[in-house]
Amino acid sequence: MTGGPTRTAWATLPAYEERYRPLYARLLGLRFLNPGGVLCFLFFEGAVALAVLLALAELVSWWAVPVLPLAVAVMVKLNDVVAERVVRSAALVPEQERDRFRRQMEPVVGRVRVPHTLPGVVVATAPPQWEAAEPPLPRAARH
Repeated sequence: MTGGPTRTAWATLPAYEERYRPLYARLLGLRFLNPGGVLCFLFFEGAVALAVLLALAELVSWWAVPVLPLAVAVMVKLNDVVAERVVRSAALVPEQERDRFRRQMEPVVGRVRVPHTLPGVVVATAPPQWEAAEPPLPRAARH
C-alpha cells in the first residue's frame, strides 16, 4: 500500500451526510460532484422522458429509452472522475511551483561582461561633464 491519501480522504462529503444525498448520486458513487435532488431528477427522469418523446415521435427506436439515461449516467460519472483528477492535480500545484521557484532563484556564480555599445545605441562609460550653463529661463520667458 502506498503512503498517499486513501480513496475516502478525497471525498467531499462526510460519511454521515452521504445518506442524505439523492439515490442517483449514491448509485453512481459520485464523490466530487454533488448534484441536488432537482438535478438528479433531470438527469434520470428527464433523460427517460426525452427518450420516450423521441421514440413516440419516431425519431429514434424504442431501444433509446434505456440507453439514453444510461449514457447520461456514464457522462455524469465521467465528469466526476475528471473533477477528481483536477482536484488532485490542483493540490500538487503549490509544491511544484515552490520547486520551480527554487530552481529559478538559485544564485548565479560569476560575472558577465556587459558591452558598452548596443546595436544602434552608444552608451558612454562615464557621464559627460556638463559645463556651467545659464540657469533655465522661466516658463513665461520661453514664449
